[in-house]
Amino acid sequence: MNEHKIMLVDDEPDILDLLEKALNIEGFHNITKIDNGIFAVIACKEIQPDIIILDVMLPDIDGYEVCKQIRNFSYCPILFLSAKNDELDKILGLAVGGDDYVTKPFSPKEIVYRVKAQLRRVEYKQAPIQEFSIKIGELMIDIDGCRVMKNDKEIGLTAREFEILRYLAENLGRVISRERLYEIVWGEDSFGCDNTMMVHIRHLREKLEENPATPKYIITMKGLGYKLVNPYEK
Repeated sequence: MNEHKIMLVDDEPDILDLLEKALNIEGFHNITKIDNGIFAVIACKEIQPDIIILDVMLPDIDGYEVCKQIRNFSYCPILFLSAKNDELDKILGLAVGGDDYVTKPFSPKEIVYRVKAQLRRVEYKQAPIQEFSIKIGELMIDIDGCRVMKNDKEIGLTAREFEILRYLAENLGRVISRERLYEIVWGEDSFGCDNTMMVHIRHLREKLEENPATPKYIITMKGLGYKLVNPYEK
């Protein structure tokens, strides 16, 4: 059973029940349901949830104010739900400390995927990095300096390319799906990410590989994803 603590805040019982059911199906059972903003702030201090799904329109104080108060003592991910679809409302939600913003009506399955993506981001950020630099064959990945060297010559990578390579390097020899790579590096849901990830992997190979058409570092595992290997280790 998934032990992540999730707090749902909405004044509509049907929405609370719908979200709870969708989360239960995906293995999330440690769920607290709250129907007003003031109690949500109090409960958050006591429960210390791993993520909050927060409605903007509440009967006492609105979700923006709830978020601002929670940010005084907690930095857990907050996903806003709102019937407001205006760009300014979305900007306000993110400006007060929200991590994501979904408008009603919504797909319960999409909410669950967004919850998973936010939880993975937190886990990735909290994971200890054992090395400040990683050497793989001719490559030296300087984690602190955000640089990559090949045979002592620096290779110019974009920020996205570096983050992709770093994550693959920290999981050397392990197959990482395109979806997981996208969610970790872009910090958002991976729907429709295939083409974006393929383009970035191609650019990485063009910069790192002797022959990008037959790569020896970044290997495609058909139907599964990618893995970074040391070609000089058998």
